[in-house]
Amino acid sequence: MRKNLKIRIRKKEGALDLPLPRYMTRGASGMDLFADVQDETIIKSAEVKLISCGIYISIPEGYEAEVRPRSGLALKHGITLLNSPGTIDSDFRGLVSLIVINLGKKDFVVKRGDRLAQMVIKEVVRADLLLVDSLDRTERDARGFGHSGR
Repeated sequence: MRKNLKIRIRKKEGALDLPLPRYMTRGASGMDLFADVQDETIIKSAEVKLISCGIYISIPEGYEAEVRPRSGLALKHGITLLNSPGTIDSDFRGLVSLIVINLGKKDFVVKRGDRLAQMVIKEVVRADLLLVDSLDRTERDARGFGHSGR
């Protein structure tokens, strides 16, 4: 087992009462993120809202945080993240927030401290691009958008 990566985190003023992101089970790959709303916030059907998590994080160079929807909210209420997965780069130091969309038919109420998303820390591989005159051929070649036979 690898040693845990140390991530520096700071809470926003006014969010000290919220829990830090945390793994809810021993085998979880994602840490739950909590809603930093002052009052109950209603997200109407088809509406998009930016919801603060009340934290700032410092991801080490060579890593990123992916922010993903919670499957239970998606299945039960149609609540998801519009830019899924969201990316928090290692050089970003702003407020961590979620672009939440309600794809359900009913209004969804967000309460302070609700678990709205999960954050997974991932290693990053950077690519060096080489401009060439042609690419190697494959069996599939340029066929896309459903052309793989599945």
